Amino acid sequence: MCLSGVSEALTLFLGEEQLEKKHLWMVIAGLVLLNCVTLAFLLFRDDGSNGEAVAKVGKDKITRQEWLSEMEVRYGKSTLNELIDQKVIENAGKKYGINISDQAVDRELKMVKTMYGSDFSEQTTEDKWRRQIKNNLILEELLTKDVAVSEEEMKQYYEQNSSQFNVPDSYRISQIVVKTKEEAEQTLKELEQGSSFSVLAMERSIDEFTANQGGNAGYISEDDEHIAEDFLKQVKNLKQGEWSKAIKTEEGYAVVKLHEHLKGESYSYKEVKNLIRRQIALEQMDVPVSAKPFWKETDVEWFYGEEEVQ
Repeated sequence: MCLSGVSEALTLFLGEEQLEKKHLWMVIAGLVLLNCVTLAFLLFRDDGSNGEAVAKVGKDKITRQEWLSEMEVRYGKSTLNELIDQKVIENAGKKYGINISDQAVDRELKMVKTMYGSDFSEQTTEDKWRRQIKNNLILEELLTKDVAVSEEEMKQYYEQNSSQFNVPDSYRISQIVVKTKEEAEQTLKELEQGSSFSVLAMERSIDEFTANQGGNAGYISEDDEHIAEDFLKQVKNLKQGEWSKAIKTEEGYAVVKLHEHLKGESYSYKEVKNLIRRQIALEQMDVPVSAKPFWKETDVEWFYGEEEVQ
């Protein structure tokens, strides 16, 4: 089958606490992408090409300066806020001696990829994701550093939410779904001739959910009951960067490309103990996961005035 129903199935699969975590990571995803917008803004702000036209409407033109000024109005405050948050978290983390291991970042990154794979943007480098994840873990440690959670509570949480800590073998794929085998064979021919997989997906895939994302279907695994056995078997036989032959599905035929294979892993209580402690502590505190409480003690001054550093 193709994956138009995966988003809805994921919502049913995840528990309430996992949905809250998903919301947090969706916010992080937005912030990572926002940083890309910021980078583009900074790269072109003062390069001497601000009078260059970025678009024309008849005889009228829209200059790079007009475009960038509009970006600053729309996104400037939130982007600057995020950049400050990053520095505040890093400085506060050093002040309180908080260290996050590479293993902790790797674990969170794997969970993010497999649980929310279709939201894991290819437009952003993994290094940026790792930095954002590390900052988020530092912030959680900062906010919960004075909260005591009993060993009994943490072990109970681990037992009740064990599925969170068992990551199955997962495969990040893109797909092009067409109605007939002939269309699938034509698609394969064009791919062999050098056509872009994502462009073909947007142009001809009948699965709107993935077509709009250039075919990106996120991660699939054996745990997903909505994935047909034959479909998954074909994916397993692919090498990274390789695409499949035409696969029969309920909707027609799919051509699938494998981007990444993540090996499954089961995390022990000891490995995720700190993660569980933070999660329970944040639930007990019932406060937003925000760097704002640390702005004042890290002596923040910014364009929008001191009244917003409270």
